[in-house]
Amino acid sequence: MAANRQRSVTVSDVAQRAGVSPGTVSKALNGRGQLASATRDRVLAAAEELGFVPNLTARSLSSGRTYLVGILTTDSIGRFTIPILTGAEDVLGPGQLGMLLCESRGDAIREQHYVRSLLNRRVDGIIVTGRNSTVRPSLGRDLGIPVIYALVESDDPGDLSVLHDDRDGAALAVRHLVETGRRRIAHITGPIRHAAVRRRLAGVEDALTAEGLTLAGEPLYGEWSERWGREAALRLARGGHEFDGVFCASDQIARGLLEGFREVGVRVPEDVGVVGMDNWDVMAESARPPLTTVDLNLAGLGRKAAEFLVAAIDGDPFPAGPHLTTSHLVKRHSTELL
Repeated sequence: MAANRQRSVTVSDVAQRAGVSPGTVSKALNGRGQLASATRDRVLAAAEELGFVPNLTARSLSSGRTYLVGILTTDSIGRFTIPILTGAEDVLGPGQLGMLLCESRGDAIREQHYVRSLLNRRVDGIIVTGRNSTVRPSLGRDLGIPVIYALVESDDPGDLSVLHDDRDGAALAVRHLVETGRRRIAHITGPIRHAAVRRRLAGVEDALTAEGLTLAGEPLYGEWSERWGREAALRLARGGHEFDGVFCASDQIARGLLEGFREVGVRVPEDVGVVGMDNWDVMAESARPPLTTVDLNLAGLGRKAAEFLVAAIDGDPFPAGPHLTTSHLVKRHSTELL
């Protein structure tokens, strides 16, 4: 019976199939070392073809690591966390690091309970994320493991916070409106207490100033909701300021704005061009007309946070303070005639 038992696939088997050394296989599977992407892909393909399953118990015993990463979030619906986790998994998955997801519902006591639980599980590091980029309390730097903040910003300048560049993204939206012939641009946004609102307004002003333009009226502050967008449409239509373009600080607001404009007879994009921010496909693609918007590249943000975390776990220092990732514009019918 022993002779008939199937032999486990080893690192040496993967190395032979890929035509590399066992050390190169180890680096590729652990996501470590400087390897050409073609070499790493060849190793991963060979491992998958052979059905190689790493012995995580042996790895843990030999390295003193658990190969687990904690994900601590306040995003109960997953709108922002899921794309970030998708990007992080691109980095952590090839290295065979598992993720433990904890959702605190924004409750500080619950969050501390989860932190203790993650530490008891001896995770190798923690990624802290949430619903927006508002500054939040640091977990502290005495946990004994690296902690990276993704989308949310730590109030400790010594921590690393990976954030999308709100200011540049908003400027990108306004530049597109100008490029499509708009000169009188209004701005509809969320609660002024949010850091993202202030940063996005700064980006609007940057782009308008560069074009020698000024904002059409004052920024309109409200909720992150379609209802506020509908109300804002009525305010704009009756406000006395001429406008031919609107940048909304979220896709929810923009979708409500489009509905409100239809009710009062404002045509989009014929009379007014509208740009949102988030590229939330449920909102943007089903809007009437489909919404031009700024994609925050949350998956890319998650990948960058995970790259920093893996490097820190390996002992490499990471930079302190905010690290900004770029956004890109997704053009749809709300700014361009078909």
